[in-house]
Amino acid sequence: MEELYQQLQKFQPYNLQEEEDKKGMLLYMESFSNVFTRDNIFGHFTSSPWIVNTKRDKVLMVYHSIYQSWSWCGGHCDGNQNVLEVALKEGKEETGLQNLRAVSSDIFAIDLLPVIPHMKKGAFVSAHTHLNITFLCEADEAEVLCCKPDENKAVKWIPIDDIATYVQESAMRIVYQKLIEKVKKLGV
Repeated sequence: MEELYQQLQKFQPYNLQEEEDKKGMLLYMESFSNVFTRDNIFGHFTSSPWIVNTKRDKVLMVYHSIYQSWSWCGGHCDGNQNVLEVALKEGKEETGLQNLRAVSSDIFAIDLLPVIPHMKKGAFVSAHTHLNITFLCEADEAEVLCCKPDENKAVKWIPIDDIATYVQESAMRIVYQKLIEKVKKLGV
């Protein structure tokens, strides 16, 4: 936990949202010892790869079964404190990619994401917060893709400027727009 805590302390927020979410994440880590497991019913760490093609003009998205919307990949840390490892694992599992790579081991973005109550695999999941760490990742768009049927219904490359037309969750459009802006600032 100490390594991520130090990474978050050094993380330079992109905007006011990231400034506030950084404070929240650090407070969660100071307050709870179990923030890397779902045992913490208030909030726990998740990690996502923001997967772009080599030209950085497309993003790889999945059609999420629970939210019925195109979405990024990602998942729970489930005890693994290496959030980069979690992001890469989730990206590969949810898309079928074999050659997913992190552009950098530095944190790309942070978000405190509210999770609404829902059913998952026949069990009720209470409202809670995902303390999400995102890494910028890259993949070859010619690589064969496949969905993960228990989590998503489809996987596809979407032009980066068209993301908002695919996403049904209005709150996530804001998150994705921030990620798109950050990618564009990096250039090709």
